[in-house]
Amino acid sequence: QVQLVESGGGLVQAGGSLRLSCALNKSILSSWGMAWFRQAPGKEREFVTSIRWSSGTTMYADSVKGRFTISRDNAKKTVYLQMNSLKPEDTSVYYCAAGPAPITTPREPKYWGQGTQVTVSS
Repeated sequence: QVQLVESGGGLVQAGGSLRLSCALNKSILSSWGMAWFRQAPGKEREFVTSIRWSSGTTMYADSVKGRFTISRDNAKKTVYLQMNSLKPEDTSVYYCAAGPAPITTPREPKYWGQGTQVTVSS
């Protein structure tokens, strides 16, 4: 069983930065990917970004391109989400996920983390 543990959420002012981490408890298949999704109250869970574990190829939602960066450290079995120029509309619970690549929709991951709250104040 793969377990994912997120950390790094919190409260930040608009224009600020946060870095989220997602640690795996075991290695995943090289053909798999990792992704970040987010879900605001009353809204559906939406794709933010994903990365292929072996190649490092990334994908981003248009709403975060140029502001968010996903990266991974294979040795530490950890994926990161660097969020810059944060906006109030980025406020959500952010979820880490893992599954066969590519991951672009909430239906695709096989494993999910518990989520971490990110709140951006105006």
